[in-house]
Parts: sequence; structure tokens; C-alpha cells
Amino acid sequence: MTKQPSKIEKLLAELCPEGVEFRELGNILAYEQPGNYIVASTRYDDDFVTPVLTAGQGFILGYTNEIDRIYEANKDNPVIIFDDFTASFHWVDFNFKVKSSAMKMLRLKKTNEINFRYVFYAMKCIEYTPASHARQWISKYSKFDIPLPPLTIQKEIVKILDTFTELETELEAELEARKKQYEYYRALLLDFDDKIERIPLGHVGKISMCKRIFKNETFAAGDIPFYKIGTFGKVPDAYISKELYNKYRARYAFPKKGDVLLSASGTIGRRVIYDGEPAYFQDSNIIWIDNDESKVLNKFLYHFYAIVQWTTEGGTISRLYNDNLSKIKVPIPDFSDQKRIVFILDKFDALVNDISIGLPAELTARRKQYEYYRNRLLTFHPAGLSL
Repeated sequence: MTKQPSKIEKLLAELCPEGVEFRELGNILAYEQPGNYIVASTRYDDDFVTPVLTAGQGFILGYTNEIDRIYEANKDNPVIIFDDFTASFHWVDFNFKVKSSAMKMLRLKKTNEINFRYVFYAMKCIEYTPASHARQWISKYSKFDIPLPPLTIQKEIVKILDTFTELETELEAELEARKKQYEYYRALLLDFDDKIERIPLGHVGKISMCKRIFKNETFAAGDIPFYKIGTFGKVPDAYISKELYNKYRARYAFPKKGDVLLSASGTIGRRVIYDGEPAYFQDSNIIWIDNDESKVLNKFLYHFYAIVQWTTEGGTISRLYNDNLSKIKVPIPDFSDQKRIVFILDKFDALVNDISIGLPAELTARRKQYEYYRNRLLTFHPAGLSL
């Protein structure tokens, strides 16, 4: 069966049979420096109304009460904010202030032949990572070419990609709602009355940690991943020899499969369930309770740790010392109740956190689908070159 050409393929054949024009971004977009739009106060509060933006991953850093000298944008008059050091950028269609002078605000120089949203999607296809911490727009990024098919085709591509974006946004909103629902039920299920005994964690089990590993015992590549506080729960960047791993594992404290590892510095209370695979963990910064599961399930502790307030009267603690941890009291319901609570919370946890199932998996698949079609839709044969 002969494949029928798509609407865009028909438009390309009709409107630009010889290929598509490419043009430098600097010839398409004008830029504005942040100037007076930089926020003065460092106090952010969700009760304030003016968002403070960065072009990095955080995007909306918070909200300020500053209402003067706001950069004006809306759905009819949007802007692209561009980080001049990282080359990351975002589409913005609401009023805002920016965090630093590294921002540039990008708008179309002319609007009669180019769809601004199309330019935004075309920029998403540019594969570029700055090699140095230097200003990027004028010297580097504005020199990139993007394809500019006729306006009719630009609008058709935008319509398709906006549909993908809207679906992704809906999934993100649903995932956020499920996370809040999960947090609500977790707090509810772990809120016990005074009839339930509460035991200090130091009585639940011994607070344990791995034997200290020195820097000269680690390598950039090797047999056994060594997790430091910065790579805990992420990708390791250091390794130790199998010989040292076997030696220390046999002689010193080492977690059992299923034990709940906790970060004791940096972001306090990050949790990772040890999967039993060969790995080693930084002493004092990564700890666990060597508990008896016939009394307290590891998974129950895992969920309980999520609601612990790792703070003091003076604010957030910078390190979780063994003495602090041992005094924290944990409610110990009977074994059947622990199992029931773990069963319910595991379902919620998988739904909102497991990237292989549930909403995270669906969102990941949707993003891959969007990127595939975006790259495919924005790949054109340049005018003037033979096929």
C-alpha cells in the first residue's frame, strides 16, 4: 500500500518544492537586556503575585511583592527568556521579573512572515552545550541557522506541537495532583493516636554506616560504585576495587538488602532502599538503622522517614548526627497494620515516582514522542541544495 503524503508534505511540495530557506536566529530575533527588570529583594513568598524567573531548570524561583518595572508579557505578546551563560530558555506569556543580568528577552524583529512559537520549537532542536561560562547569545547562539518554511507550514507545525505540549502539561498537572494526594494519605495513615507505642529509633536498631573510604582508594572507573553524599540516589562518579569492597564488607557494618539508607548531610533525610547490588556508601554521610524486621518493617521506616521534620528550633539542620537520629520516636503499630500501610503507600509511591510504570512512565513516553515528532517536523531540505 502506498503511503499517503501528510498535510505538511503536500504543503512543502506545493509552496517550496526546491527546499526551505534557513536563516540565522540573530536576523530573526531581537534581544533586550534585563536592566530594571531584575528583582531587588531576595524574599519570595507564594502569597506575592509577581513571579521571579530564571531560564534554568527552576524557571519560577518564587514570587515577589515588587510591582514596579515588571516585564510585560501575555499570550498575545509572549517572550522567550534566554540564559546568556547556559543557553537554556523558556517561553513566557505572563508578566515577570528576572533573577539576574544573565537573562536576555527575545522577541521577533518582524512578525508578518514568521511565527514566534515556531521559532521557539525550532530552537528546541538546536543541540548546543556551552563549553565555557561566557555570554552566549551574541557570540554563539544567535549564529545558529533555523529552517523557515512558508508561514502556512510554520503554523501547521505549531498546531501539531502545541497539541503534544498540552497533553504533556495535562499529564504533569495530573502527576502533581497525585503527588499531593499521596502526601495527604501518607500523613493520614502515619498519624497514630496515643494508644500506639512510640519507640526511639536508637531502640529500633543500631545506627550503622560503612567503613570510611579515603580519596586515594577511589577511582574514576572500576568494579564497585562508591556513592558519596552528592551522588546518593543518583549516578556514581567514583569507584573502589572489588578487593577492598569484599574486605570491608566482611569486616565492618554493611547494609542488608532492603535496608533504608538515609542522607545525613546536605539534603537531610533523602531515602534509598538498598537493592543488594554491589555498592559502597560514604561513611557518616549515609547511614541506616540495622533493625529487626520481625518488629519493624524496613518499608514502614521508609515511609515514616518521609514525614519526619529534619529540623531544629533554629531551622534546617546541616548534619544529622547519630544522637539526633536515635532520639526520634517512631510509632510502632502491630505487624498487620504495618503491612497494610506499606501496601497502600507503595501503590501511591509507584504511581507518582516509578519511572517504569504509572504516570511518570506515561509522561516519559509522551516527552519522547513529542521530541521525535518535533525533530521530524523541523527537519527540512535546504533550498539550493540538490536531493
